[in-house]
Amino acid sequence: MNKIDKNRSQISENGKRLRWDDARTFLAIAHTGTLSGAASRLGTGLATVSRQIERLEAALGLTLFTRHQNGYRLTDDGAALLERAETLERAAEAFAEGSAAQADVAGRVRLATAETLASHFIIPALPGLMRRYPDLTLELVTDAQMVNLHRRDADLAIRMVKPERGNLTMRRLGTLSFGLYGARTYVGTRSSGSDNMQLDGDRFIAWRDAYSHLSAAQWIERTLHGRAPVLATTTMTAQLHAAIAGLGLAVLPHFLARRHDLICLQDDLGIDQDIWMAVHSDLAQSRRVRVVIDFLTELIHASQAELASVGGS
Repeated sequence: MNKIDKNRSQISENGKRLRWDDARTFLAIAHTGTLSGAASRLGTGLATVSRQIERLEAALGLTLFTRHQNGYRLTDDGAALLERAETLERAAEAFAEGSAAQADVAGRVRLATAETLASHFIIPALPGLMRRYPDLTLELVTDAQMVNLHRRDADLAIRMVKPERGNLTMRRLGTLSFGLYGARTYVGTRSSGSDNMQLDGDRFIAWRDAYSHLSAAQWIERTLHGRAPVLATTTMTAQLHAAIAGLGLAVLPHFLARRHDLICLQDDLGIDQDIWMAVHSDLAQSRRVRVVIDFLTELIHASQAELASVGGS
């Protein structure tokens, strides 16, 4: 019998009862790393969070976290319990979804996706979804860094790379294509004899070094041949507006550049990306998650010509 199972047996013998709220607090601290972060996520006070985690540790007879000046870190015992607590959380959500009280679509769905798709593609289409499901709250997580679905940073994700293996339901929804674009004011300053394939004299808008793993960043790096870009940013939106301002050339999705009357110098850069949807398998049939999945699937399928080609047809 391992340490955790032994302690669980002792809890049963002593008549102690574990409380679900305490397990939720454990997960919130594990995911956020601080008491204040957990309190914010749970919508409760710091004192309550502190009391609940102390009560859970006392009931289990285990130290679940080590306390540091900058936050809380899981101990080995805490890490061993994390997956069980997440399974318990999913079971509780599934139970709630199956109750008669949840007949209407309501609650929060956390969607992780690229900032570009969120701001310029998904958000403009949301009014129809919200009119149909007024009690649904969509929480968008937009970060160029990977979001961990297993850690429940989000319920589902739209990604430009195939998600990691695990307890996930995955589906390829389409393709996002990119081209090299500049403003009319910038393109007009290029030599009349300039070849769109010869870019040695052009200025480029690039990504900061922290984003060098992106395909667009790598294409620009290869094209610059050691030259410095005129501007480096951390978001596609910033690059779009820099291109509109005439600062230089940027690698942008065709659909985004066309909407702002930018000129395409090269329409096939060899960096087109598949659009993948990933969702927790345990949540795939949840009504609130299902309506968001269906909405995104229909939206991307209906817009595939715009997303995947320079001409939008």
